[in-house]
Amino acid sequence: MSQKSIQAIYPPGPPHFVGDGFRVHNFIPSRHGLDMQRMSPFIMMDYGAKFYFPPSDSPRGVGVHPHRGFETVTIAYRGRVAHHDSAGGGGIIGEGDVQWMTAASGVLHKEYHEEEFSKTGGDFQMVQLWVNLPAKDKMSAPKYQAIENKQIPRVPVPLGEVEVIAGSYEQTQGAASTFTPVNLLNVKLKQGGSASFNFPAEYNTALVVIEGE
Repeated sequence: MSQKSIQAIYPPGPPHFVGDGFRVHNFIPSRHGLDMQRMSPFIMMDYGAKFYFPPSDSPRGVGVHPHRGFETVTIAYRGRVAHHDSAGGGGIIGEGDVQWMTAASGVLHKEYHEEEFSKTGGDFQMVQLWVNLPAKDKMSAPKYQAIENKQIPRVPVPLGEVEVIAGSYEQTQGAASTFTPVNLLNVKLKQGGSASFNFPAEYNTALVVIEGE
């Protein structure tokens, strides 16, 4: 069994706003060379580092915009997001939840702070990953997978746990179904904790440190 070597460690780029509700650092594509080809099937990743939004009667967010040919995966750590689309879909992404949206043949979509969260304000922290669809699946019907935190399988590891969002970890299957084979894991370790990982050699692999070291 060969070991994957760490090719590079990248700091986050400067933050920018998407609409007025999402303050993000972009990792894919990035000024460091993590482009769509290098990280296929991952074509974009924005990280919304922890940021305090004061109370507002008018929910912040981003207006109607199109998605087509790929999937968006939103992982919520803090805050709540409401969303709606042109096909009548929608819902709320709460803390610890994941939304896996398959845009495929195309949707018009809007996302904004959930009404009650907007009124009270608070810390907001999320990740959004875009996953390209294989050519044969790009014109599939749009769909959502609204995955509540309690639905995500967990695997205990020394001083921590691994949430299996998609793919598998230690024979535990993830909560999401995917068109392209993807292992998406949320790893939570206390100081001194550890976890080991085994991915196919040909997979593009990245680790994003959300908090800690």
